[in-house]
Amino acid sequence: MVTDPATGVGEPIAVGDHGSMTTDITHQADDAGGRYTLLLDGEAVGELDHRDQDGARTFTHTGVRTRHEGKGLAAELVRRGLDDARTEGVRVIPACSYVATYLDRHPDDQDLIAH
Repeated sequence: MVTDPATGVGEPIAVGDHGSMTTDITHQADDAGGRYTLLLDGEAVGELDHRDQDGARTFTHTGVRTRHEGKGLAAELVRRGLDDARTEGVRVIPACSYVATYLDRHPDDQDLIAH
């Protein structure tokens, strides 16, 4: 999905197979940053927040509701955020500890880290 630059709103896309549940991620952004929201059967169960400044995207927070932890949903959010950063040509700053750990475990994405 590509976010509409005029509105900062994007359409949800299906991202995962969680049994009979449908998983979508939406992204709302403005000039200062934005939020990815993970929807499970239409219910918001997780988010990934970011700030954008000087060609870098700082991921500040990743969260998944307690009853949905351990299902790989946070990883889906981060994967989406990193894929979008790569597509948009921005570097990332992993201020969120979850994003930092994810990048440590995925060496193919470490080229995105701003130094």
